[in-house]
Amino acid sequence: MRVGVNTWVWASPCDDATISALAPRVGEWGFDVLELPVEQLGDWDPARTAKVLGDVGLGASVCLVMPPGRELVAADAATVGSTQDYLRGVLDAAAAVGAPAVAGPAYTSVGRTWRLSDAERATAYAQLRENLAPVVEHAADVGVRIGVEPLNRYETSLLNTVDQTLEALEGLPVEHIGLALDAYHLNIEERDPAAAARRAAGRIVHVQVCANDRGAPGADHIDWPGFLSALDDAGYDGPLCIESFTAENATIATAASIWRPLARTQDAIATDGLAFLRGLTETSP
Repeated sequence: MRVGVNTWVWASPCDDATISALAPRVGEWGFDVLELPVEQLGDWDPARTAKVLGDVGLGASVCLVMPPGRELVAADAATVGSTQDYLRGVLDAAAAVGAPAVAGPAYTSVGRTWRLSDAERATAYAQLRENLAPVVEHAADVGVRIGVEPLNRYETSLLNTVDQTLEALEGLPVEHIGLALDAYHLNIEERDPAAAARRAAGRIVHVQVCANDRGAPGADHIDWPGFLSALDDAGYDGPLCIESFTAENATIATAASIWRPLARTQDAIATDGLAFLRGLTETSP
């Protein structure tokens, strides 16, 4: 598998200067992909970024960001409309840099939680499908898939598990929308992350990885060989992108609850994780 790393390991927001500084280093370390968050449309220039990445031989992946005010469920029409516009813009940026998918919690803002009865949950999922449908049409037009990411219970009450996400997306075209799996959230919410990945067979669009504490993959208790084997069984052939965050940026540290350093340096999260994942994938049958 190809291995990538998210610019959030070092900085937020991701902008042109960040990409120019990180791309050569990431390429020299041996990564295949640089993952680019779009916190606000226009934070980085897609055409310029495509050239920067191309010059150092890196591919791209793109992740969407859902702060307060971006909602596709239980929100007024104006909020839903602006969120749909944002998601279309992210898809356009991904297409411009050659990313095959955009990934993230494309349903409601991170940190928004509320209690849902079974009937209310079914209604919310129907509303999500309705409001995602025009965005999925745009994804089909630009040739980029959407990966909807279930998050842990502390960050959302809508989609926490693979099974819930499969239910919520039922009926939307599988060739244009599926699941984005994040090892951090799976470790919290799934009793058996490998089994959950297998249940998503044919629907996995993107995979993000980190240790159970958000540090470098491998410096933790996760059964990485078992998880990678499950991804293989599920037919996933995209990159594994290391996603972690820096405690040095107050905004992102608060949003991601990063209260202490997760490795000896931020670079080590990337390089140690890369070495570990390369070791696993190169020795897998």
